[in-house]
Amino acid sequence: DQKHLKHLVQRLDLDTGRKFRQYSTGNKRKVVLIQAFMHKPRVLILDEPTSGLDPLNQQEFDGMVREARDEGCTVFLSSHVLSEVEKTCTRVGIIREGRLVKVGGVHDLRDIKHYEITITFAEPVPVEAFPQLEGVTDVERLSDGRAVRLAMQGSADAVIKAAARYPVISLTSYEPSLEDVFLRYYERDGRPAKEVAANVV
Repeated sequence: DQKHLKHLVQRLDLDTGRKFRQYSTGNKRKVVLIQAFMHKPRVLILDEPTSGLDPLNQQEFDGMVREARDEGCTVFLSSHVLSEVEKTCTRVGIIREGRLVKVGGVHDLRDIKHYEITITFAEPVPVEAFPQLEGVTDVERLSDGRAVRLAMQGSADAVIKAAARYPVISLTSYEPSLEDVFLRYYERDGRPAKEVAANVV
Protein backbone atom coordinates (compact mmCIF):
# COMPACT_ATOMS: atom_id res chain seq x y z
CA ASP A 1 0.00 0.00 0.00
CA GLN A 2 2.03 2.94 -1.31
CA LYS A 3 -0.37 5.48 0.16
CA HIS A 4 0.05 4.02 3.64
CA LEU A 5 3.82 3.87 3.20
CA LYS A 6 3.95 7.52 2.16
CA HIS A 7 1.81 8.43 5.16
CA LEU A 8 4.23 6.69 7.55
CA VAL A 9 7.22 8.41 5.96
CA GLN A 10 5.53 11.78 6.42
CA ARG A 11 4.52 11.05 10.00
CA LEU A 12 8.07 10.21 11.03
CA ASP A 13 9.53 12.99 8.87
CA LEU A 14 12.00 10.68 7.12
CA ASP A 15 14.19 12.03 4.31
CA THR A 16 14.01 9.26 1.72
CA GLY A 17 16.59 10.89 -0.55
CA ARG A 18 19.55 9.39 1.31
CA LYS A 19 21.11 5.95 1.39
CA PHE A 20 20.64 3.95 4.56
CA ARG A 21 24.31 4.14 5.57
CA GLN A 22 24.08 7.94 5.50
CA TYR A 23 21.30 8.04 8.07
CA SER A 24 21.78 8.99 11.69
CA THR A 25 20.85 6.48 14.39
CA GLY A 26 17.46 8.13 14.80
CA ASN A 27 16.69 8.01 11.08
CA LYS A 28 17.75 4.38 10.88
CA ARG A 29 15.27 3.70 13.66
CA LYS A 30 12.57 5.45 11.62
CA VAL A 31 13.28 3.16 8.66
CA VAL A 32 12.92 0.09 10.87
CA LEU A 33 9.63 1.33 12.32
CA ILE A 34 8.23 2.14 8.89
CA GLN A 35 9.14 -1.37 7.73
CA ALA A 36 7.38 -2.81 10.77
CA PHE A 37 4.15 -0.86 10.29
CA MET A 38 3.93 -0.59 6.50
CA HIS A 39 2.21 -3.96 5.91
CA LYS A 40 -0.38 -3.43 8.67
CA PRO A 41 0.54 -6.71 10.39
CA ARG A 42 -1.78 -8.49 12.80
CA VAL A 43 1.07 -8.91 15.31
CA LEU A 44 3.96 -6.51 15.99
CA ILE A 45 6.98 -7.39 18.14
CA LEU A 46 9.00 -4.28 18.99
CA ASP A 47 12.24 -4.22 20.99
CA GLU A 48 13.21 -0.79 22.36
CA PRO A 49 11.42 0.84 19.41
CA THR A 50 11.94 4.50 20.33
CA SER A 51 15.67 4.32 21.02
CA GLY A 52 17.29 7.20 19.14
CA LEU A 53 14.05 9.02 18.34
CA ASP A 54 13.51 12.64 19.28
CA PRO A 55 10.50 13.53 21.50
CA LEU A 56 8.25 14.52 18.58
CA ASN A 57 8.83 11.23 16.79
CA GLN A 58 8.35 9.35 20.05
CA GLN A 59 4.89 10.94 20.24
CA GLU A 60 4.19 9.89 16.66
CA PHE A 61 5.25 6.35 17.49
CA ASP A 62 2.90 6.28 20.48
CA GLY A 63 0.07 7.31 18.18
CA MET A 64 1.02 4.65 15.62
CA VAL A 65 0.91 1.95 18.28
CA ARG A 66 -2.47 3.07 19.58
CA GLU A 67 -3.89 3.18 16.06
CA ALA A 68 -2.54 -0.29 15.27
CA ARG A 69 -4.07 -1.59 18.49
CA ASP A 70 -7.43 0.00 17.69
CA GLU A 71 -7.37 -1.69 14.29
CA GLY A 72 -7.00 -5.11 15.93
CA CYS A 73 -3.23 -5.52 15.90
CA THR A 74 -1.55 -7.13 18.91
CA VAL A 75 1.66 -5.33 19.87
CA PHE A 76 4.38 -6.83 22.06
CA LEU A 77 6.63 -4.05 23.28
CA SER A 78 9.88 -4.45 25.19
CA SER A 79 11.06 -1.17 26.64
CA HIS A 80 13.14 0.48 29.36
CA VAL A 81 11.15 3.69 28.86
CA LEU A 82 8.43 3.14 31.41
CA SER A 83 6.52 6.31 30.56
CA GLU A 84 6.23 4.87 27.05
CA VAL A 85 4.80 1.65 28.45
CA GLU A 86 2.26 3.55 30.54
CA LYS A 87 1.08 5.57 27.53
CA THR A 88 0.81 2.77 24.99
CA CYS A 89 0.16 -0.50 26.82
CA THR A 90 -2.92 -2.02 28.39
CA ARG A 91 -1.21 -5.04 29.96
CA VAL A 92 2.27 -5.27 31.42
CA GLY A 93 4.56 -8.18 32.16
CA ILE A 94 7.63 -7.75 34.36
CA ILE A 95 10.54 -10.09 33.62
CA ARG A 96 13.25 -10.88 36.15
CA GLU A 97 16.16 -13.17 35.31
CA GLY A 98 14.26 -14.64 32.38
CA ARG A 99 11.10 -15.34 34.34
CA LEU A 100 7.76 -13.58 34.13
CA VAL A 101 7.17 -12.47 37.72
CA LYS A 102 4.10 -10.27 37.29
CA VAL A 103 1.39 -9.76 34.68
CA GLY A 104 -1.51 -7.36 34.90
CA GLY A 105 -3.12 -4.20 33.62
CA VAL A 106 -1.13 -1.00 34.00
CA HIS A 107 -3.59 0.29 36.61
CA ASP A 108 -3.56 -3.04 38.45
CA LEU A 109 0.19 -2.86 38.88
CA ARG A 110 0.01 0.70 40.19
CA ASP A 111 -2.60 -0.29 42.74
CA ILE A 112 -0.30 -2.74 44.53
CA LYS A 113 2.14 0.03 45.32
CA HIS A 114 1.91 2.22 48.40
CA TYR A 115 1.19 5.88 47.74
CA GLU A 116 1.61 9.02 49.83
CA ILE A 117 -0.74 11.74 50.99
CA THR A 118 0.55 14.99 52.47
CA ILE A 119 -1.95 17.15 54.35
CA THR A 120 -1.18 20.69 55.50
CA PHE A 121 -3.34 22.18 58.24
CA ALA A 122 -3.90 25.74 59.43
CA GLU A 123 -2.80 24.74 62.93
CA PRO A 124 -0.97 21.82 64.58
CA VAL A 125 -2.99 18.61 64.77
CA PRO A 126 -2.45 15.48 66.90
CA VAL A 127 -0.49 12.98 64.81
CA GLU A 128 -2.01 10.13 66.79
CA ALA A 129 -5.28 10.82 64.98
CA PHE A 130 -3.96 9.05 61.86
CA PRO A 131 -1.85 5.88 62.44
CA GLN A 132 -4.80 3.65 63.34
CA LEU A 133 -6.91 4.66 60.35
CA GLU A 134 -7.74 2.13 57.66
CA GLY A 135 -5.28 2.30 54.77
CA VAL A 136 -2.52 4.11 56.69
CA THR A 137 0.78 2.21 56.93
CA ASP A 138 3.03 4.99 58.24
CA VAL A 139 2.77 8.58 59.50
CA GLU A 140 5.39 11.34 59.48
CA ARG A 141 4.90 14.62 61.35
CA LEU A 142 5.95 17.73 59.41
CA SER A 143 6.15 21.50 60.04
CA ASP A 144 5.78 21.29 63.83
CA GLY A 145 2.59 19.32 63.52
CA ARG A 146 0.97 21.56 60.93
CA ALA A 147 1.36 18.86 58.28
CA VAL A 148 1.48 15.09 58.07
CA ARG A 149 2.77 12.74 55.41
CA LEU A 150 0.90 9.44 55.28
CA ALA A 151 2.05 6.25 53.59
CA MET A 152 -1.09 4.65 52.20
CA GLN A 153 -2.37 1.47 50.66
CA GLY A 154 -5.97 1.08 49.62
CA SER A 155 -8.78 3.56 50.18
CA ALA A 156 -8.11 7.02 51.62
CA ASP A 157 -11.71 7.50 52.75
CA ALA A 158 -10.96 7.23 56.48
CA VAL A 159 -8.05 9.68 56.18
CA ILE A 160 -10.13 12.27 54.34
CA LYS A 161 -12.87 12.07 56.95
CA ALA A 162 -10.38 12.38 59.83
CA ALA A 163 -8.62 15.35 58.23
CA ALA A 164 -11.95 17.12 57.71
CA ARG A 165 -12.22 17.58 61.48
CA TYR A 166 -9.42 20.16 61.27
CA PRO A 167 -8.93 23.28 59.10
CA VAL A 168 -7.10 21.99 56.00
CA ILE A 169 -4.94 24.25 53.82
CA SER A 170 -3.93 21.69 51.21
CA LEU A 171 -3.89 17.98 50.43
CA THR A 172 -1.61 16.38 47.85
CA SER A 173 -1.41 12.76 46.77
CA TYR A 174 1.60 11.14 45.15
CA GLU A 175 0.50 8.33 42.86
CA PRO A 176 3.03 5.59 42.10
CA SER A 177 4.43 5.42 38.59
CA LEU A 178 4.86 2.17 36.73
CA GLU A 179 8.58 2.59 37.41
CA ASP A 180 7.95 2.39 41.16
CA VAL A 181 6.12 -0.91 40.72
CA PHE A 182 8.71 -2.16 38.25
CA LEU A 183 11.63 -1.53 40.61
CA ARG A 184 9.81 -3.18 43.48
CA TYR A 185 9.50 -6.43 41.54
CA TYR A 186 12.89 -6.29 39.89
CA GLU A 187 15.24 -5.26 42.69
CA ARG A 188 17.18 -8.11 44.20
CA ASP A 189 20.20 -7.93 46.48
CA GLY A 190 20.30 -4.18 45.93
CA ARG A 191 20.71 -4.48 42.16
CA PRO A 192 18.58 -2.23 39.92
CA ALA A 193 16.04 -3.35 37.37
CA LYS A 194 17.15 -4.29 33.87
CA GLU A 195 14.18 -4.77 31.59
CA VAL A 196 10.44 -4.53 31.46
CA ALA A 197 8.37 -6.28 28.82
CA ALA A 198 4.87 -5.17 28.02
CA ASN A 199 2.21 -6.02 25.51
CA VAL A 200 -0.72 -4.13 24.11
CA VAL A 201 -3.82 -6.20 23.48
